[in-house]
Amino acid sequence: MLEEAHALQERGVDVVLAFIETHGRLDTAALIEGLEVIPRQRVEYRGVVVEEMDLDAVLKRHPQVAIVDELAHTNAPFCKNKKRYQDVLELLEAGINVICAFNVQHLESLNDMVKQITGVVVREVVPDSILKRADQVVDIDLAVEDLLDRMRAGKIYSQEKVSLALENFFKAEKLSMLREMALREVAESVDRSVAAQVNDGNAHLKAAASERVMVCLASAPPPHGAILLRQGSRLAGRLNIDWFAVHVETKHEAGHHIDAERQRYLLEDEQRARDLGAEVVRLRSEDTVESLLGFAREHGVRHIVVGRSQRPWWSHILRRSPVLKLVSQAVGFDLHVISLEDREAKE
Repeated sequence: MLEEAHALQERGVDVVLAFIETHGRLDTAALIEGLEVIPRQRVEYRGVVVEEMDLDAVLKRHPQVAIVDELAHTNAPFCKNKKRYQDVLELLEAGINVICAFNVQHLESLNDMVKQITGVVVREVVPDSILKRADQVVDIDLAVEDLLDRMRAGKIYSQEKVSLALENFFKAEKLSMLREMALREVAESVDRSVAAQVNDGNAHLKAAASERVMVCLASAPPPHGAILLRQGSRLAGRLNIDWFAVHVETKHEAGHHIDAERQRYLLEDEQRARDLGAEVVRLRSEDTVESLLGFAREHGVRHIVVGRSQRPWWSHILRRSPVLKLVSQAVGFDLHVISLEDREAKE
């Protein structure tokens, strides 16, 4: 990003560094020289001086291009926005172009896959809608051995942290899988871009692209909405199509009947769906399956994503579970039944 900033500046583009974190790396710090840096916002919080990107200062300066590092960062409580990517959205709305970066493990829809690969739950994430909004996506690729050599040389972490990192997250096999994920994500981004350009002039392809994805959200615990939404987002991203997150509210789930915990889980899932780029829909009906299928038929849905219930098999038969009803009634749809048990066992 810093090399790109220098190149833009040489071409006469008004570019500033809105926020850069060097992590004490001398090579990175050297690249800042000669570039305009927006001073950070410094606030004392609970006895500690905290530094954050000064959003108001960047907006007031209003450059053509702003460079923003650590996109997945969670802002301090005194900031206007909870997440840095929300700051970036404000810059974009103000007409400022932004060049930013994040690691592949911070992409929201990959959260479950990253956990399975590394054993680490990544708390700071960036919604897929940010990536899909980008005009250009660039993969900064590095061979695993080269990355490990940089680690051992202290160019990523300080020397006292190197041994622990090499024994945990920075194992060769984990890095290889993360690298593969990053390459695949960029390839899919290129595919989406090409498909969008082709669809602009092809009615037949536009019709095919209307075969949307629908994720079925339930309020019943335990909450698995995040898993289903990430699967739905990945599917919609691969197919370059729109998608919905739909919850059917029965009379037993009306606002004055549903308990506070279930309501909280449902609201969190709906916000997560919006962050991932879905259109969130609430329906009211006593026949959940018929309502879902009716919505799907009316809105060009082809792919329906549901979670497999963990009740015993005999309970499914006696109670006629929604999933079983969908399997028997979803004629003309592709039904994706997501296993939740395997993922729970690894948590």
